[in-house]
Amino acid sequence: MENPYMPYPVRIDDIQIATEDKSLKTFKFVFLNEGDEEKFAYHAGQFAELSIPGVGEIPIGIASSPVEKGFVKFTVFRTGVVTSHLHNMKVGDIMGIRGPLGNWYPWDKLENKNVVIIGGGFAFTTLRSSIVYMLDPANRSKFKNIDVVYGARSPGMLLYRKELFEWEKRDDINMHITVDGTDDPDWKYHTGFVPQVVEQNAPKADKDTYAIICGPPIMIKFTQPSLTQLGYKPEQIIMSLENRMKCGIGMCGRCNIGKELVCKDGPVFTLDEINQTPKEY
Repeated sequence: MENPYMPYPVRIDDIQIATEDKSLKTFKFVFLNEGDEEKFAYHAGQFAELSIPGVGEIPIGIASSPVEKGFVKFTVFRTGVVTSHLHNMKVGDIMGIRGPLGNWYPWDKLENKNVVIIGGGFAFTTLRSSIVYMLDPANRSKFKNIDVVYGARSPGMLLYRKELFEWEKRDDINMHITVDGTDDPDWKYHTGFVPQVVEQNAPKADKDTYAIICGPPIMIKFTQPSLTQLGYKPEQIIMSLENRMKCGIGMCGRCNIGKELVCKDGPVFTLDEINQTPKEY
């Protein structure tokens, strides 16, 4: 059995500034050792620990998709010691990735279903992974209608803008892009908070429709009533939770919600499962 605390060595292959305020960057990593990419087999919805020797590590959702080969991507918000150090690193620098960790969106259950994806802010990473996975030619026929509601504070804070607008032009996915507010006279998409746009544009639920939510806890909290009003039952609402994780494998206990450990039992839970835990979300 391999040491779960031992990261795979990777090299930074590319760095892209993801938002206009430069607080988020997308890092593309390649594995140094032959076979490590295969060992790092992951599903859309999982996360990993980005590890910098002598500095620390931090859990981040995987932004690349399992159908994208030869690299793995993460979009990182500059918010603390580890992320600040990472933002100052350069292409060619060596560090580590530990994982993949946690569970993932229930893709087997979602086959032959309508899927509504709802995201806010920089938590759109694993949802980007999911959309790329579902739109892959080998997978698109496995799903019925795909609707996406994604919002940020302003147009310049939207992640993956080029991909967003490319998806918006397709006829096999319904994109609903929104911002809290903007003074851009050329803005042609929604203006308003995510829960409001969900209520106005997401499809009503039937037995073949599921919603996936990933975003700040406050967004998740206020989106739930909108989905309930549209007829979604708790077992049809799938959430990816953010909580203070450390070890990533359920040993330190920092991320518990009652008896559930977000890093190990999650981060993906249905609302039905969350309703059986202490009211922290």
